[in-house]
Amino acid sequence: MLKHIEEFGKHVAIAGFRNVKINNIEEFIKTIRKEKCSNVEIQFFDAKFVATWQHLYFAALDALTAFENKENISRSLAMETMLYASAQRQIRKAMKLLGIKPTSSEIVMLIIGEKTESVRSALSLVSQNLEAKHDDTVLELSEEKTAAVQKIFGISDVELKTVMKTDGLEKALMDLVVERMALLATQH
Repeated sequence: MLKHIEEFGKHVAIAGFRNVKINNIEEFIKTIRKEKCSNVEIQFFDAKFVATWQHLYFAALDALTAFENKENISRSLAMETMLYASAQRQIRKAMKLLGIKPTSSEIVMLIIGEKTESVRSALSLVSQNLEAKHDDTVLELSEEKTAAVQKIFGISDVELKTVMKTDGLEKALMDLVVERMALLATQH
């Protein structure tokens, strides 16, 4: 999925991968940072806790807004998206919740850049280094994933059912996750 965010002059790509095997996360990320274009930001997430592509899209919007308003918590846009996606103010907690681990077999990558070509090039670079199957279905909600997302974002069954009275499960869960992310912006 590739979207243009006009108000920031940025392009955002979100891609899922299945059958991922990364033994050394630090080495993998170091390799990607060394090889990537300088004008893109890349962040990786454990797909088990990502509530659809919209979850990361809104995290990117929140992070871009935070940087524009000089209210960012971290120094990098990639890390700011991790903080918003996890609704955490602490990098360590955010990475523990949503970051990739050696046990992560399904991951999601978020790329933010100014030019479509740069974003596509970064996606291609990561795809080659991952040696995994590009599969955006890892972004879809399942019963197991819904329960995991509810748990890490502190969303009760009652809260979810209340919001579901007007929307379906996917939209209700997404709305509640986005609400948790929005609360992060209000905490200073």
